[in-house]
Amino acid sequence: MTGVARTTGGPSDGAVGTSTESLKVANTKSAEKAARQAEKHREHNVQLRSRMRTAIRKVNDAIAKGNKEEATSSYRAAVPMIDTLVNKRIIHRNQADRHKSRLAVRVKNLAT
Repeated sequence: MTGVARTTGGPSDGAVGTSTESLKVANTKSAEKAARQAEKHREHNVQLRSRMRTAIRKVNDAIAKGNKEEATSSYRAAVPMIDTLVNKRIIHRNQADRHKSRLAVRVKNLAT
């Protein structure tokens, strides 16, 4: 995986976006390795963010159903997952705090 496929095409081509050429991203072996690692890390981070969104969605679904026990247990499972993403610097701590705070308020208001 030493290059990225790019589409070329413009108003002078006639056929927009039909030809592809491979452009080399890195100039050195260390840069190629760094690009491979960055892609691997990006894919892993996407998976982690997806898990966090799923955990938040589970809390929201439980709140929508009006099930306080399920909402509370889902919230307690979501908080460590959100904090893990902060520790790995995938999301900002303020964003995590905002998610946790808003979910906590909605779970708390579910009883009343």
